[in-house]
Amino acid sequence: MEIEGFFDSQTNTISYVVTDVKTAQCAVIDSVLDFDYASGKIEYKNADSIISYITENKLTLQWLVETHVHADHLSAAPYIQKQLGGKIAISREIIKVQDIFGKIFNAGTEFERDGSQFDLLLGDNDSYQIGTLQATAIHTPGHTPACMAHIVGDAVFVGDTLFMPDGGTARADFPGGDAHMLYRSIQKILSLPDETKLFVCHDYMPNGRPVSWQTTIAEQKLRNIHIGGNITEAEFVKLREERDKTLSSPKLIMPSIRVNMRAGNMPPSEDNGSTYLKLPISGLKG
Repeated sequence: MEIEGFFDSQTNTISYVVTDVKTAQCAVIDSVLDFDYASGKIEYKNADSIISYITENKLTLQWLVETHVHADHLSAAPYIQKQLGGKIAISREIIKVQDIFGKIFNAGTEFERDGSQFDLLLGDNDSYQIGTLQATAIHTPGHTPACMAHIVGDAVFVGDTLFMPDGGTARADFPGGDAHMLYRSIQKILSLPDETKLFVCHDYMPNGRPVSWQTTIAEQKLRNIHIGGNITEAEFVKLREERDKTLSSPKLIMPSIRVNMRAGNMPPSEDNGSTYLKLPISGLKG
């Protein structure tokens, strides 16, 4: 297995290409679409870097995996799929997210809340193949209802559930989030062998250190500032909920959720032929 990370400095997101060397088949995890909120302009620099890597290495794309419905960047999965093929996969709990945010965004009857926008809906402990590599998805709710970590060989891709040890853990205050569930999901991840390599989806470079995205289960258990050191569930929930009250919303949360709950596709165009990313003035509470 080979793992290549692609860092987007605008959203502090790391996308991954996971390759089975034996078959030259690969998966893309958590791709990023370049979106300028102020101008509404879309570009494809990040996605094109991934496409170039895949084509230059003569790889075949099997999967475009979304670890959850991201609130801080728009997915480039449909754009990459159009260029290279592959199937878009997410947790089957996406229907809960679609139900919550379909109402908040008043998505209308055209928006199916059954996950049908995605090619594959994964349940807890479901497996899929990347060439000869077996990947297993485990349900890790708490940040969102549809979060999943993906175990491939001796590596686990945790989405937003955990950051690097000096970055802590995901927030749990979005609609459908729950700090108690987040704690229990993290314990599932930390029950993996200590030597398991852990790859995060975001790095905010605390104290100005260089960007980093790979750690281990052992290091998380020992050094994570929010969950390390055998912290109890009650202690974690208190810490997490108090911290979440101090956090502002991600800059791109409104367009990101509206697009990502549709598997990265834009809402349908309106009667003038243009597409709009509207937001509720009342905020995420609807």
